[in-house]
Amino acid sequence: MENPQLTSNNGCSENLNQAANIIVNHDFSNGLHSWHTNCCNGFVVSAECGDRGKPSSSSRSGGNYAVVTNRTKCWQGLEQDITSRVLPGSRYLVSACVGVSGPLSGSTDVLATLKLENHGSATSYMLIGKTSVSKEKWEIVEGTFSLLAVPERLVFYLEGPSPGVELLIDSVVISCPSSSKSESASIGAGDDNIIINPKFEDGLNNWSGRGCKVALHDSMADGKIVPQSGKAFASATERTQNWNGIQQEITGRVQRKLAYSVAAVVRIFGNNVTTATVQATLWVQTPGRNDQYVGIANVQATDKDWVQLQGKFLLNGSPSRVVIYLEGPPPGTDLLVNSLVVKHAEKIPPPPAPVIENPDFGANIITNSQLDDSTNGWFPLGNCNLSVGSGSPHILPPMARASLGVHEPLSGRYIHVKNRTQTWMGPAQMITDKVKLFLTYQVSAWVRIGSGANGPQNVNVALGVDNQWVNGGQVEINDDRWHEIGGSFRIEKQPSKVMVYIQGPGAGVDLMVAGVQIFPVNREARFKYLRHQADKIRKRDIVLKFSGAGSSGLSGTNVKVVQTQNSFPIGSCMSRTNIDNEDFVNFFVKNFNWAVFGNELKWYWTEPQQGNLNYKDADDMVALCQKHNIETRGHCIFWEVQATVQQWIQALNKDDLMKAVQNRLTNLLTRYKGKFKHYDVNNEMLHGSYYQDRLGKDIRANMFKTANQLDPSATLFVNDYHVEDGCDTRSCPERYIEHILDLQEQGAPVGGIGIQGHIDNPVGPVVCTALDKLGILGLPIWFTELDVSSINEHVRGEDLEVMLREAFAHPAVEGVMLWGFWELFMSRDNAHLVNAEGEVNETGKRFLALKHEWLSHARGQVDVKGQFNFRGFHGKYAMEIDTPSKKIVKTFVVDKGDTPLVVPVEL
Repeated sequence: MENPQLTSNNGCSENLNQAANIIVNHDFSNGLHSWHTNCCNGFVVSAECGDRGKPSSSSRSGGNYAVVTNRTKCWQGLEQDITSRVLPGSRYLVSACVGVSGPLSGSTDVLATLKLENHGSATSYMLIGKTSVSKEKWEIVEGTFSLLAVPERLVFYLEGPSPGVELLIDSVVISCPSSSKSESASIGAGDDNIIINPKFEDGLNNWSGRGCKVALHDSMADGKIVPQSGKAFASATERTQNWNGIQQEITGRVQRKLAYSVAAVVRIFGNNVTTATVQATLWVQTPGRNDQYVGIANVQATDKDWVQLQGKFLLNGSPSRVVIYLEGPPPGTDLLVNSLVVKHAEKIPPPPAPVIENPDFGANIITNSQLDDSTNGWFPLGNCNLSVGSGSPHILPPMARASLGVHEPLSGRYIHVKNRTQTWMGPAQMITDKVKLFLTYQVSAWVRIGSGANGPQNVNVALGVDNQWVNGGQVEINDDRWHEIGGSFRIEKQPSKVMVYIQGPGAGVDLMVAGVQIFPVNREARFKYLRHQADKIRKRDIVLKFSGAGSSGLSGTNVKVVQTQNSFPIGSCMSRTNIDNEDFVNFFVKNFNWAVFGNELKWYWTEPQQGNLNYKDADDMVALCQKHNIETRGHCIFWEVQATVQQWIQALNKDDLMKAVQNRLTNLLTRYKGKFKHYDVNNEMLHGSYYQDRLGKDIRANMFKTANQLDPSATLFVNDYHVEDGCDTRSCPERYIEHILDLQEQGAPVGGIGIQGHIDNPVGPVVCTALDKLGILGLPIWFTELDVSSINEHVRGEDLEVMLREAFAHPAVEGVMLWGFWELFMSRDNAHLVNAEGEVNETGKRFLALKHEWLSHARGQVDVKGQFNFRGFHGKYAMEIDTPSKKIVKTFVVDKGDTPLVVPVEL
């Protein structure tokens, strides 16, 4: 063995807190007692021998050290069984003084690892810590771990150097700190940051490059780049891929079902790139599962200044390894990191419900809407000309009329906009001082275009809010008639300037605008109307008719009826990782009766590379739903938007693409035949056309036909977004109807209409108008991906109530799916009903109250005819009656029907 000449600046012994050490024979004073070599050999060099070669008494503990030799694999090392000495839920600190010797130039990694063994399941491994070691000095490998449950056998071991390199171990400490202060000091963060060496005060210890090199700097670019804080920063350099970056393993320091906040200070440098996205990502490895990549947050970084990246994450399951890394800039550009903090997210109290003084519901905030005073109050946006004409409609547009009820007639005057040289030119008005925060405003107007248009023209009511564009409604015009335009908006942060303007037709086309109305909507007044509508279409008269021995004397006997489940489908999106969280599953099965998978059934998930099929995630989710009698929607077989199509599919020629499409249909629908009640066959055909462009128009109808042949039991849906909110002419109800009729004319068995429902600031009459239009097709309508968003939970809850009540009260709607409900597992921010760690927020409480309202309960007495009558929602019921001789309990189901349901109760 080569004589080790190892030195250390601080000495290993100073870093080892030996109090309550659970390692037996931690300093090898008793030889290798309690230690075992793993497929290699080992021996102990005694203190009397000293360091063979040049002694260095300050370099380590000064006692014995172990030498692990004859290593032929990286994983071979020294281990100790610690099963009986570890308690579940406790956090342990690990610190070992290690070195290397032998045929090595440069440095190599030494790893501290746990091996977890349970009978009947695969062995799993947890990396605790890693350090880079050279032959010149001893180093510390450290980390922490915590186990919710201790496995049948738990083994700690040290491993890592290249084959042939000898591993030297001076001493090992695994201790459970008595206070958070000692734990923080051991981690080196000074607070509850789980990142070790977060500001690079200890060089690059515990950091490594992800597919690239990392370097430490006190400055760069001739002193132009210096740390924002501290004395140093790191760079990820020689990057050849976007995902290359700087990383740290946090296995054992991050706990499941806890929300963590992430904050990093970053910038970029080099390759003539001045701005690029930097993203924080988790790599999560779970035994028996595919690796997961969890995007935490991103920020637009520049080469001029440091910027802060902020985000949150939560782990549902118990991973064997977790690595956090920063990535994103294009290859060749260095990614610079000044600090990284990952800590348990602070619980911030939610804001109260906004108090809005004098909302003045229904009052138009537009000045001179009737144009009684010519164009005063209005001004031209751009170099166009405004004048007043007459001959516009005298009645309010229907959507405004539905909100306002009886209203004075319009004047019949309109603004005529001429000499328009840009599409954005039109009449404008400042409304800054008239808009109240957190009020939802409905937008309404009549619009018309002049002659000379080249094809259909989009007309849009827009708002400029501090130079940000907000859509207030949009309509497509292809004739010389007056058209209704309607939409909504809400402002949640105090603006300095708000302008409303009408724009859209091409340059040179005149625009005419009449009866512009912007008014706050009274949602509670609409709710009263919707309760009445829901009573008509979601309830039925029920007659409990008692018969049999003793029924003649039942008059006056008390009866109690409790509805146990409303049959109206209300479901939610879920992901595979969610079902590892028992709190998520408990809320899901208690409050939803349908499920849809966020990504796990999509083609890019089930076949990421050609022929590499991955149905395990979907299988797990189907099994969970079947166990709890939850129906499922299949989302989606295909997706027409090119950005969602895998690269291997895009590389196929036409014939091979057709074969791949057929294989996808066959594989998916035969595997899950009878298990999905619905399928979204080809998602978002109004917004994408990839398969149609490649394979011809017939492919869309053929997808439906083939799917129906493979699984005739499934209802086949079209599915698209911005159908219900009036802000996208590509998917307005009229366009959607044309699209569906076209598919049906080609023989496609379209069985349902999917409205995604990713909506902002919903207004009931606007949503209802779209439902009424689509309802003429006679097909069931589902909201398939409903979510709403507001920074205020109370306002968000009101938005959700608007959508659920409109759906529940409309006869054409047969179900609603939320696009998630759990914080950090939704595609939109500020959209959740349940906070990350399981607390139901104000939005969730509003949802649960609504579900409770839609359960019918009745108490009363049997009448002289031996009957008990009540009216209740469709669904499952339990009835209880105490007769003189016994208590009778009966369950029954109330289905849809126009006539009273008679339920016989035999005594």
